Amino acid sequence: MRLTRSFAFLFAGFGIMASAASAQDGQPVVVELFTSQGCSSCPPADGLLGELASRDGVIALALHVDYWDYIGWADTFARPEFTQRQHGYGVAAGSNVVYTPQMVIGGIEHVVGFRPMQVADVIAEHARQPDPVAVHVEPDGDGFALTAEWRATPPAPAMVVQLVAYLPSEEVEITRGENAGRSVTYHNIVRDWQVVGEWDGAEPFSARLAVSEDMPHVVIVQHSGYGAILGAARVD
Repeated sequence: MRLTRSFAFLFAGFGIMASAASAQDGQPVVVELFTSQGCSSCPPADGLLGELASRDGVIALALHVDYWDYIGWADTFARPEFTQRQHGYGVAAGSNVVYTPQMVIGGIEHVVGFRPMQVADVIAEHARQPDPVAVHVEPDGDGFALTAEWRATPPAPAMVVQLVAYLPSEEVEITRGENAGRSVTYHNIVRDWQVVGEWDGAEPFSARLAVSEDMPHVVIVQHSGYGAILGAARVD
């Protein structure tokens, strides 16, 4: 019971900090969780991501990887491209080792395992820094109009503009593997990750987005080569 109260208190305080910073800057902090239904250490981190998913100042995304599938339970959300994305982050950080659970915050801060206090501190620090890219998404007929503008000192780095679709939540009954017999609710489960275009920041970026009506989406502008996330926005 003491752990539960501490956890709730931590994120009540974090929510105040992140919401204030997000309101000032206008753009949220992106948190990616690399997880697996076959990993016995992952459910606490999955729950933490669910807590983050309810925060206005955070875009929390769960990317399910496939390298745990061999132990008897194939993750129903896993895709090899999410494993590749985690490998890409590792290479960018000078490592070829991947593991779960792992959170990547803002594209550059790596948090291993279940460490809510460290996650809250890193998110709050990122929220205090203004994003160098302003991202705006507006309804446009049966789609959305996307514009992005580099607002820091030029020149801008090479960037990639991405569109991500996710399921808000789904409960899974796991019958085999390390989590056999458990029922786990997963949050903000990424189902599609597309590149909208590459961008050098010299001129504003614009594109029209056609999105699936049955899933929410977000736009992420990231330094090419699995670098820092420079701007993000929800597609409402």
